Amino acid sequence: MGLKFSIITACYNSSKTIIDTIKSVNNQTYKNIEHIFIDGLSSDNTVEIIKRNSKRYNLIISEKDNGLYDAINKGIKNASGDVVGILHSDDLFPSTDIILDLATIFQEENLDVIYGDLQYVNKKNSKKIVRFWKSCKFSPKLLRKGWMPPHPTLFLKTNIYEKHGFFDLTYKISADYDFMLRVFKDSEIKFGYLPKVITKMRTGGASNRSLKNIFIKSKEDYRAIKSNNIGNFITLLKKNISKLKQFI
Repeated sequence: MGLKFSIITACYNSSKTIIDTIKSVNNQTYKNIEHIFIDGLSSDNTVEIIKRNSKRYNLIISEKDNGLYDAINKGIKNASGDVVGILHSDDLFPSTDIILDLATIFQEENLDVIYGDLQYVNKKNSKKIVRFWKSCKFSPKLLRKGWMPPHPTLFLKTNIYEKHGFFDLTYKISADYDFMLRVFKDSEIKFGYLPKVITKMRTGGASNRSLKNIFIKSKEDYRAIKSNNIGNFITLLKKNISKLKQFI
């Protein structure tokens, strides 16, 4: 059977996009996958779409939550897999062999964490690429330069969450950055970079939805940088500047 993968999808009124998410998991050639859905009590037919179409789901929780990170935390706590990955309800895997590739590398190289590249795609047409986030092999010195891997491509062994905890809900937008800093500054963890697109992410995320959110994100990013003791304002500046090359 090999490693068991738990794919967590948090959703809320996601009926327009979640079918693509479901199909991209259904169609994976790797068999040992559970798909966990954490629904924020949708008022549309999101839950019905999941039940009707998902071949891999073994759990659907539909209840009020305290936002995206709270929903993801619930999913992680209910995961029974050896490896946990997050696939948002408007995102998808670009090919049918993504999980097989990850499982192979996890086992052959005895890794704890794997990440890869991310494509931002048009909200209505997932084949139209808007931005491309090309990552690189990890080095601890990159953290002070504002580096981070694309969070939607991040797959971690379950024991990493046991060691470093879950997403800090005092962050509204940057809980993923704070969590990744906690993980990537741990010198005992073995990281791997898969140089291919692991996830396609539709544009329109919370962090860039408005000027207010951009301000909140920058403030929270700086807080994460300071609380994890990996840099200063220059680190934040470099982090924001590094995003520009994704549009080229």
